[in-house]
Amino acid sequence: MDEDVLNMSLRKFLKKVGVTGQREIERAIRAALADGRLEGDEKLEARVRLEIPKAGLDVVIDGVIELA
Repeated sequence: MDEDVLNMSLRKFLKKVGVTGQREIERAIRAALADGRLEGDEKLEARVRLEIPKAGLDVVIDGVIELA
């Protein structure tokens, strides 16, 4: 295994996850605000599941997104 290749590949993947995840979360929150499902002062429980089946990785990461 080439550590440099792994490191760069991981960084690229995590950047994609971060950028795409933020865009989708913002889109969903704006839509929920627009149609009244959210008021804008909530704390939203969030969860991400990270899987790499061939490596035996299956981890859930929980957090909170505050709107105000």
